Amino acid sequence: MQAEHQHFGPTAKKEGGMKREHHDMPHEQGEMRSHDPLAMIRQMRAKWLWTNFTNIALGVWLMTSPATFGYQAREMMWSDLISGALLVLFGALSLSPRLDFVGRWAVCFVGVWLQFAPLLFWAPSAVAYVNDTLVGALAITLSVLVPMMPGMAHHMVMRQPGPEIPPGWSYNPSSWQQRAPIIALGFIGWFISRYLAAVQLGYINSAWEPFFGEGTQRVLHSEVSRMWPISDAGLGAAAYTFEVLMGFMGGITRWRSMPWMVTFFGILVVPLGLTHIILVILQPVMVGHWCTLCLAAATVMLVMIPLTLDEVIAMCQFLAQSVREGKPFWRTFWVGGTQEGGDQDTRTPRYGSPVARLAPSMVWGVTIPWTLLVSTILGLWLMFAPAVFQTQGTAADSNHLVGALVITMAVIAMAEVVRAGRFLNVLLGVWIIMAPWLLAGATLEAKWNDMISGVALILVSLPHGTVRERYGSWEWYVL
Repeated sequence: MQAEHQHFGPTAKKEGGMKREHHDMPHEQGEMRSHDPLAMIRQMRAKWLWTNFTNIALGVWLMTSPATFGYQAREMMWSDLISGALLVLFGALSLSPRLDFVGRWAVCFVGVWLQFAPLLFWAPSAVAYVNDTLVGALAITLSVLVPMMPGMAHHMVMRQPGPEIPPGWSYNPSSWQQRAPIIALGFIGWFISRYLAAVQLGYINSAWEPFFGEGTQRVLHSEVSRMWPISDAGLGAAAYTFEVLMGFMGGITRWRSMPWMVTFFGILVVPLGLTHIILVILQPVMVGHWCTLCLAAATVMLVMIPLTLDEVIAMCQFLAQSVREGKPFWRTFWVGGTQEGGDQDTRTPRYGSPVARLAPSMVWGVTIPWTLLVSTILGLWLMFAPAVFQTQGTAADSNHLVGALVITMAVIAMAEVVRAGRFLNVLLGVWIIMAPWLLAGATLEAKWNDMISGVALILVSLPHGTVRERYGSWEWYVL
């Protein structure tokens, strides 16, 4: 298993420049253990052996759950029995230094399965859904997350020296302060999606809806939702679970030490997040109703995207530079490495600093120029304009859809590394001008409103806006 900067296993190799640390043991014992790989691994693993026993206990808990909680679904009963037995087996295997890697990752994959089992089998009882998802999250946390946490991993004897801030950057995109708002937003999204999943799975009969009447009920039980083989809200809750866990995984140099994890984290937040947002945007067109909590979850996901993109760009820069230096891509992708240049992170405020210093460091790399703020307001206005000007038919659908896309592009472009994304709103502005003349249902007032809004959107999308940070070789793309 690779833990942040460290590699450990029975075949761990010594590398030049790597630093060995031996705490609380005589010098002679340290010399002896440095030449005994298994003894060295036992010493490194001592800090988290308790997690193996806890995973075994979780397996026993899971195996006894069907009888304890009175499961009615045969599929859920067998899933918990088999999954619990596998947790016991793989947790026991993890106690062996030789099988630690295989055992822990096997436990992790069982935890991933437990996130989806209640959705695939449409668990008829809420306790089965909650039991599986919480046990699954704990299994993932204890198997791979805890050993990778810096507090546990700092005793690892093999470290890769290198910068904390990417070369040419003015801040560290992997700092805990940068990740804190993403983790917090992930928790909010998880609570919203879990509530909506409870409605779709039939655990509660109605959903809270303050603005759109029966909108939430109609959206959650629409033909579009039933097209999915599982609860789409439950799938969203699972995605938020993985995002929160991945937010905690790794230390402050994971942009270069864990490229694989940053890649998967970026995939969950950016392309899958955009898919979620687009599906919500399509609700009034495909379903004919809005859902307040669906809009709230989409808003949470939208804000997470610009906060995530800088770390993904730093990771891609590191991989590209490694390939140029002749290093094997896949080894670097899975194992990580070091890099010339860059600096140690002396800028990020430490814990205990005043909130006035901590808060700004959480959003370094994201700025809100007045031009993008105006673009966002124009997008909102376009979404409400059909109701104001009595627009009907495809012209109204166009305003709803394009207005939401304008907001999406403007918010994402607030991330300085993708500021060039604002030019997509220029194209949307052109469509806004043309749409009411090409589509049916627009009144004369609506046509003039769209023309003025489209021109205004084009004008405010051209200026560059404020860029406060530096991004090394990527600055050429910050147009």
